[in-house]
Amino acid sequence: MAEANPPGGVGLAAAKRVVEHALWARVRVQRALPGRDRPAPAPMPPTDVLRTAAQWRAAAAECRRLRLPLHWDRPKNWDALGAVATVLDVVGRDGSVLDAGSARYSSVLPWLRLYGLTDLVGNNLEFGAEVRRDGVRFQYGDITSTGFPHGRFDAVTCMSVIEHGVPVGPFLAESARILRPGGLLVISTDYDQDPPDVSGHRAYGQPVRIFSPAGIRELVEIAGTHGLKIRGELTFDHSERPVHWKRTGLDYTFIRLAFDRV
Repeated sequence: MAEANPPGGVGLAAAKRVVEHALWARVRVQRALPGRDRPAPAPMPPTDVLRTAAQWRAAAAECRRLRLPLHWDRPKNWDALGAVATVLDVVGRDGSVLDAGSARYSSVLPWLRLYGLTDLVGNNLEFGAEVRRDGVRFQYGDITSTGFPHGRFDAVTCMSVIEHGVPVGPFLAESARILRPGGLLVISTDYDQDPPDVSGHRAYGQPVRIFSPAGIRELVEIAGTHGLKIRGELTFDHSERPVHWKRTGLDYTFIRLAFDRV
C-alpha cells in the first residue's frame, strides 16, 4: 500500500499554526483599515469543473485584486473563490455559514469575515477545545452529525473534505437538516472524468478517492432525496488535469457543486 505522508507530526503542526496565525492577523489588519468597501468577486458558475490550470491562475489573480489572502495550495483558490462568490450572491453579507470539515488556515471563513459576515462557524473532528479567530468560532464536530438545531444556517460549505472517507449520504442528510429552507450548500471535491488508478493509495487514514462522473451523478441523486437541488449546470468534461497531489503522485482536477435547500 502506498501511504501518503500523514497530516500530523510536530513539524507540520507547527507550520500549520504559523500559517493560521499569519492568516488571521492579516484578516484583523485588513478589517481595521479604512477605505472603500471590498468589491464582490466576479461572477462564477455555482456548479463547475476546474478545466485548466489557467482557471486556477485566474482565480488566484482575482483574489489578489480583491485583497483576499491566497491559499498556499494555489488550485484551492478556485473552489474557495467560487464558494464565497456563490454564498455572497445567494445568502448575502448577513448570513450564517458553517464550513464543514474546516481547517483554521483554509480560505472560506476568513474571506467571508473580510466581507463582513459575523455568524461563522467551522467544525472538524480534529479540533479540540473551541477556538475563536476574529470572532469566527472553530469547534469539534462531526459533519454527518453536527448537533446544530434544524435550520441553523443559511449556508454550508465543505471544501475538499468528502473524498476523505466521509459517508456521503449521512453528510448530505445532515447538511439539509441544518440548512434553512432556501439555504445553500456548496461542496468541492477531487474529480476526474476518467479517474486515475488510486489502488493502493491511502491518505489521512483512508483510501484515496477521486470522484468519477458516475460518482457525482450518484451524489446529486442522493442530495435530491434530501431536498437539495443542484444550482447551475452540471458538467463533467475538462481538457487538463490541473491539480497535482505531490504526496500521492496523482493528477486530477476539482469539481464544485452548489445546491439549494428546497
